[in-house]
Amino acid sequence: MLRFYIALICSRLILLAMKLLHHKGGTSFIGMAVLKICPDFLKYCKKYLSYSTAITGTNGKTTTSGLLAQIYKQNNSRVIHNTKGANMLTGIANMFALNIKLSSHSDVAVIESDEAYLTKLYDYLKPNFLVVTNLFRDQLDRYGELSTTASFIQNAIDKSDDTQLILNADDPLVANFGRGKNAVYYGIEEVEYHSNKHNHSSCAPTEIFNCICNHPLEYDKQFFAQEGHYHCSSCGYKRPDPNFKAYVKIYDKYSDIRVAWKENSYDFRLNLVGLYNVYNAIGAISAAFTSGVEYEPIKQAVEEYKSIFGRAEKRIINGHKTLIQLIKNPTGASEVLKTVDLNSNIIVAINDNYADGRDISWLWDSDFEQLKDAQKLVITSGIRAKDMAVRLKYAGIPQEKIQVVEDIKSAIEIASSSDNMEDITILPSYTALLSINKMKFKEK
Repeated sequence: MLRFYIALICSRLILLAMKLLHHKGGTSFIGMAVLKICPDFLKYCKKYLSYSTAITGTNGKTTTSGLLAQIYKQNNSRVIHNTKGANMLTGIANMFALNIKLSSHSDVAVIESDEAYLTKLYDYLKPNFLVVTNLFRDQLDRYGELSTTASFIQNAIDKSDDTQLILNADDPLVANFGRGKNAVYYGIEEVEYHSNKHNHSSCAPTEIFNCICNHPLEYDKQFFAQEGHYHCSSCGYKRPDPNFKAYVKIYDKYSDIRVAWKENSYDFRLNLVGLYNVYNAIGAISAAFTSGVEYEPIKQAVEEYKSIFGRAEKRIINGHKTLIQLIKNPTGASEVLKTVDLNSNIIVAINDNYADGRDISWLWDSDFEQLKDAQKLVITSGIRAKDMAVRLKYAGIPQEKIQVVEDIKSAIEIASSSDNMEDITILPSYTALLSINKMKFKEK
């Protein structure tokens, strides 16, 4: 325990030194130091929490955890949350080191966790609740196939029988985690599209899943990728009946969600685009209700939520309205591409650093054909700008509309140089997004 207190004191001193030196150490530097001093640091943090909720899955972790953190704040809780999405152990330790109060034993923690690091988190801190959003093919060089990613999460779940699981019933891989466990499910029952932009289908390849009896699953409804209402005609296994049933209307710039739970229904308006963000919101809403939050603070938090850090993030750059949407794997990218304003100047910024995944073959499985009718400039940027330009050429975008500008800031300056105030859409990979977040631009 002494090491814990020493680590905590050192974390505050390091932060003070960094501020005095005007040094930005990222979102994990202090966490690295803390874990060096006290490897069991996270184990001692639970003492200062009333409860904690972890969120994991391939896509939607940052938005789901951001929504849930805002709900808890709206419910007058003091929330500890890794806001910037640093979701490995060092990032989580960083979060606790800078935010935990020794005088408080009632803080609520919302912990976004990388899938591969969840089982390591459980070695030190077993959350009271665990939300699993989805499992899509992602970073093959790091995670391997989906079965490997699923095994990381399953290993964590098996370490605690006390954690309340909150699972996406529409994803067959995620729903399977609930077998024999303490689980509640959320899912979409019906979707109505009131948008000319978001209701078209994607040409991205869909994973084919077998039931545990090894018979292919069949779908009565399929919303995107493997998300939908599935069943096995061989053994009778089917999508679990959700505890939280959502009825959704999708509009161009927002979605209306009705959630049925315990013989009551609750209405929400989500000011984020796309069906994928609806799933994120339903996950957060289900976690909030399950942990005892009442309807009104949930409703207010959902309606006031503004996405941050590249997840449908809205900014003004050099006077232009700009929408920044992270893309990192075929399913997530294809769903984002459905929502792109084809009348905007578009930048696709792709890096292949470790955090992005070295393997960029996912670009060819993503539905960039959605951009073939782009009306203005499409700029490719980042380390793999030339590869992205080739992909866009094969997607059917006229070559004269494609411009390669490897330096990301220069690409943004070109897209925002017009006096006509066109909107800008930026689609960055993860480390490209980190670079953009550090850049300074004029807001007017």
